[in-house]
Amino acid sequence: MEYLQSADFWIGLVKIIWINIILSGDNAVVIALAARTLPPHQQKQAILYGSGAAVLLRIVLTVVAAKLLALSYLQIIGGVLLLWIGVQLLGDEDDDDGGNEQGHGSLSAAVRTILIADLVMSLDNVIAVAAAAHGSMLLLILGLAISIPLVIFGSTLMIKLMERFPIIVVLGAALIGWVGGETIVGDNVLKDVVQQYPWLHYVAAAAGAALVVVIGKGLQARKRAA
Repeated sequence: MEYLQSADFWIGLVKIIWINIILSGDNAVVIALAARTLPPHQQKQAILYGSGAAVLLRIVLTVVAAKLLALSYLQIIGGVLLLWIGVQLLGDEDDDDGGNEQGHGSLSAAVRTILIADLVMSLDNVIAVAAAAHGSMLLLILGLAISIPLVIFGSTLMIKLMERFPIIVVLGAALIGWVGGETIVGDNVLKDVVQQYPWLHYVAAAAGAALVVVIGKGLQARKRAA
């Protein structure tokens, strides 16, 4: 228990918590978007399960993130997957649950969406967390565990804001598209091109946001017409 008396331990813990507060905003948006169409009791379950599983996933990712980021085409695939998730979340805005069986299916689908999105969005984030932990697995697990309530609170707040201000749903989907575009151009294969033309980073991010909103709104219109 000597580490509990070490200033380095507590400084590292504060760093990890602070990094998670800063970097978990987009994750809270994804969780809120995925859970918002569920009944209230299932919203709480989706937020709880999704947040807890996402943090466990980050712990695992921390061990392998550096190696994964070095693989070519992985971030391109992940970015495309994020664009697809953003389109689906925005396009499904008008869906309702229609029954208990469908509701349970929606709960599992929401948790699955949260995990897939967090898997892609956390690759870069966990590098910063791992650096702050300085190789201490205890410090890493404690910091991420303490961040769970922060993500849950942020997701719950986002759902309430989305119910009151529907435009936030569109902005949230656009944020997922933005991160998707950033993830694609961050791939190892495109590193030299982006270094030569740094503006491509912002063009790709903006294009991803626009693509998600345009296609998602198109799907909404088709469903309303049907």
